[in-house]
Amino acid sequence: MARRPDDEYDYLFKVVLIGDSGVGKSNLLSRFTRNEFCLESKSTIGVEFATRTLQVEGRTVKAQIWDTAGQERYRAITSAYYRGALGALLVYDVTKPTTFENVNRWLKELRDHADSNIVIMLVGNKTDLKHLRAVSTEDGQSYAEKEGLSFIETSALDATNVEKAFQTSLSEIYRIISKKSLSSDEPATASIKEGKTLVVGAQEANPKKACCSSS
Repeated sequence: MARRPDDEYDYLFKVVLIGDSGVGKSNLLSRFTRNEFCLESKSTIGVEFATRTLQVEGRTVKAQIWDTAGQERYRAITSAYYRGALGALLVYDVTKPTTFENVNRWLKELRDHADSNIVIMLVGNKTDLKHLRAVSTEDGQSYAEKEGLSFIETSALDATNVEKAFQTSLSEIYRIISKKSLSSDEPATASIKEGKTLVVGAQEANPKKACCSSS
């Protein structure tokens, strides 16, 4: 089957990966974009990103996935990192309760810096380590429901639900974008070919709540 060149796409969606250091953000990124997993992966320093072009609701979407360092000393990059992001995967490690407890802090930072319409998915990673699990599926699910987030558990190691996590988030972003373009005079793909990122709602982080919810 003929594939479209990588630079041909209808939409460019920026998605950020956030969460504590060591929860598996880099491996989720490499599993989704290159179908690779590295047991020896080092902590990310600063910011890395990778892209993958895929079909969402019959449209060609280029997903630009950003991965940041979870360590405190790199946190000055936050506002630039979140700018223009349409989706976020908030990742914790199901074998480390502290990474789940810190989800609150990451969520606050996300809501402080990102657009109010951003699509947020809570991701419990490392489900392959069943014998070490310390955070139950029910705890993750109930926290996500309380905060109005979508929720999934993944394993970057054996690829469980990695594709589904990104596809679900990208589909939700697409639904918001297509609703927005219907209510606007601009064509949905305006300026996308130049590689600009679509921003849902207000430019930059805006403390005012948007009129519609992304849940």
